[in-house]
Amino acid sequence: MEFRPIERAADAFQQSVTPDQIEAMCRRAFGSAVEVASAVELGNGMYNNTYRVDLGGDRPVILRIAPEPGRQARSERELMRNEHASVPFLAPIAPMIPHTLAADFTHEIIGRDYLFQTMLDGIPAPDGIGRYPRHQWTEFFRQMGEIASRIHAVRGERFGPVAGPGFGTWSEAVLGYFVDLAADLDDAGLSSVDVREVAAAAVKHRAVLDEVTEPRLLHGDLWTVNVMMEPDTAEPRISGVFDNDRTVWGDPESDWVIYMAAKKPGTERDAFWETYGARPATPGAAVRSLFYCAKHTGAIRLERHRLGNTDAVPESYEQMRVVLDQLLRA
Repeated sequence: MEFRPIERAADAFQQSVTPDQIEAMCRRAFGSAVEVASAVELGNGMYNNTYRVDLGGDRPVILRIAPEPGRQARSERELMRNEHASVPFLAPIAPMIPHTLAADFTHEIIGRDYLFQTMLDGIPAPDGIGRYPRHQWTEFFRQMGEIASRIHAVRGERFGPVAGPGFGTWSEAVLGYFVDLAADLDDAGLSSVDVREVAAAAVKHRAVLDEVTEPRLLHGDLWTVNVMMEPDTAEPRISGVFDNDRTVWGDPESDWVIYMAAKKPGTERDAFWETYGARPATPGAAVRSLFYCAKHTGAIRLERHRLGNTDAVPESYEQMRVVLDQLLRA
């Protein structure tokens, strides 16, 4: 078996498994007679360890391995199980997402969740979009808007992560997230004072948050880094969506894809709204958008710390202070 892991520091968040463990996982999923030709770790993910595994068939499969439970943050708990639970609700884009071939959450082989998925056709969008002139990027973002719209049209019965815990109101879900995030920052040795101030503001603005009464499905991580494109087409064409592990029931305005699409107005990203539709323009929506900005800013802070990008962490405190100042005036 050819084994090519990514070399990382001993204290890095992502830790590779061994060749023997990969072979054991493959035998459990596909039978004792399976022959593993190669396992190559892919470097585009920042949470799970992902491998392209060649079993000698028509095409390789994807093996994704979650972090050990003790390394998972409260605000990112059991994301792989969350993705597994979300598959039936992602039916509107079923042809675009990987199919699960096997999943094992028993921790009998290794002390981590893992699953095997089909490998999507195409090329990663960060590699593919640059092959087109800038004026053609608008078509890419129109498709992104359509995909987001189809996901957000799915209705749920409660708020919170698809796999739980569930909340009866949107304010409870939002407040619960900020409480978990603050505790995660404390565990990481980072100041959580500003996040706790946002949580206090969420209590104050509970009625505004609870104007959102219908849970909708949010992807949670939909953007260019998590989509595939068809190669060699006349115009950019999205062919796949992956890393669907942060799905949650909530307000579509709080989704990562909305935050990113709105981040650079006056650019090709504006084409997103042509297919997605207009955003709500009410006073309540304006206040809620501040909480959503704080949510993403806090998540980015935690991720930067986890990845060792400590020089970029202070910026998140400056950004959060701007949001807090606006919340105090709301």
